[in-house]
Amino acid sequence: MERILFGDNQFFGVNHMSEDKARAQAMQFRDTPSIMRVLDCAYDHGIKVFMCTTHDRVGEIADTVRRNSRRYPDFQFYPCMPYAHKYADSVSEVGIIDTIRRFAPGGIMETLIKGAISAATQNVYKLMEILVDAEMKRFAGVRTPIIFLQNVVTDLLLGLKVYDVFAAFSEHIQRKYDAEAGFITMNLPMLVNALEQVGIENPIVCANINKIGFRMCGGIDAYRKRLRSQRCRAIAMSVFASGAIPPEEAIEWVCNLEGVESIVFGASSPRNVRHTKELIERAWGHGPAPAAAV
Repeated sequence: MERILFGDNQFFGVNHMSEDKARAQAMQFRDTPSIMRVLDCAYDHGIKVFMCTTHDRVGEIADTVRRNSRRYPDFQFYPCMPYAHKYADSVSEVGIIDTIRRFAPGGIMETLIKGAISAATQNVYKLMEILVDAEMKRFAGVRTPIIFLQNVVTDLLLGLKVYDVFAAFSEHIQRKYDAEAGFITMNLPMLVNALEQVGIENPIVCANINKIGFRMCGGIDAYRKRLRSQRCRAIAMSVFASGAIPPEEAIEWVCNLEGVESIVFGASSPRNVRHTKELIERAWGHGPAPAAAV
């Protein structure tokens, strides 16, 4: 797993602290070329992984990478699914049947038949596979070594204690896409315990990890304890707490936290891409991450 990953919130108007900033960024990145300019900067500075939702615009980015394989020989996507807003917006726009037609991984009748069988047998695993395959259509022909379950689903399953679906997701990802499953959550300590109960050892888990405990369910101390146990491969997201922590302070803290293997961050300009990467490399150095927490 790469150590420095590039995220996509800024491209699609997501900011958990400021609606005004979110709207401004949505306007800034209203077309694919504007996104590619920032992604090109990240790629040219050695950030080879784009950790992204399955937003429709990401399909256009995947098309660009596919068409320009010489330009992007090492480009990797870490898809995060499902993108719930996409389905809700589509149903509002064109209705349920056309939404199924739009996102179906194969023929519409085949998908409907599989869905009917799934409903009749209450086979939630088959339904999960159908939805995953629908999301993965846009990534055909590009590298996707890790595929993530979004926190909106992860934490729902966690709360309902339907842990077997995690195992089914992991098995499907490995079998069909020759990839590892990853899980995004707002409660890393609880999720790691749940995954271990269904046989997923040393899972890849992405969670908010930041100095002020922003959106870290269970609190910083619980996260420290779980990370120190070396029972998961942790990716830290929201390290700046949506701008609440100064960059230097945020990066220094998270890079000195024992057990963090990777950091995913977003940036809306080439300058910020370069600056953040330099901060991470300075804090971590070019070797292994520091072993001791601060």
